[in-house]
Amino acid sequence: MSISRHPIALDIEQQVGRGGRLLATVMGLPLVDGIFPVLVLAGALSTWMGVLEVGLLVFGGSATVAVVLAELEGGPRQQARAVLIIGAVLMPIALVEAALAPTIAGIVKLGTLERFAGLVILAIAAQTASARIGEYLPRPAVIVGLGLLASLDPAGAKLVTAIEPGVLLRAAATTGVGIGFALAVALASPWLRNAVDIDRFRFGSAVALGVLALSVLGVMPTDAPVALAVLAVTALLSFDPENARTRHTEYRPDAVDLTAAFADGGASQGVAADEQTDEGAAVEYEPDQERAPWL
Repeated sequence: MSISRHPIALDIEQQVGRGGRLLATVMGLPLVDGIFPVLVLAGALSTWMGVLEVGLLVFGGSATVAVVLAELEGGPRQQARAVLIIGAVLMPIALVEAALAPTIAGIVKLGTLERFAGLVILAIAAQTASARIGEYLPRPAVIVGLGLLASLDPAGAKLVTAIEPGVLLRAAATTGVGIGFALAVALASPWLRNAVDIDRFRFGSAVALGVLALSVLGVMPTDAPVALAVLAVTALLSFDPENARTRHTEYRPDAVDLTAAFADGGASQGVAADEQTDEGAAVEYEPDQERAPWL
């Protein structure tokens, strides 16, 4: 990747390629791996602060930032359109998984599942911080599967078919937060490419994910949005406002034919043909005076 060697994004890039497919996979991974429904069951979305934390750290996060700034092609409008298309696919899937959550809750022990939910977030945090650590950890989908097996309670199983509107609303809001975050990054990408140290943001996001995991595990019994505070501090430390004033432009020197520029005064490349001295005065030639070959 041109800006950040993000471990998770790089691993996915090798399988699906770059651009929109990479962004769709990164943002959809919590739904594919089963992380999102487990967080719903664990009560991570029970408060609106939890909605913000999961939306920004799970659906958004450093991997999304790295892909949008380093891999997504096109200008801000094209990137925003790609994000909205991806969001239109993710939203209904998230709602379906949230609607099935009460049914799953009827056949598992939620206390056990909550512990595995915390473990899977810790695993994602470790993989975000270091690719080497991620090599020794099981994939999130494996941890989710083990959690479902360990928490399965056939004796107390009961079929629940009722749909809880509150759960669906918070699930939609969580997905919307992640999509809105990616959309904001896409629209501001020409300035953020110069201003954001993605590797620093990645490490800070890993710490915020770790704090979120501790909250889910109950190790940090507080209602304060500590993970959001860590993410906010991370954003401040990784942002350089001076560079944000300069719009990022792609410099492609091979696109300019220097031979043509010398041959016709640069007219074919849109270069002004007026010649000036170092002092800025125009150079005048006599009609019968020949120019040197390099002029």
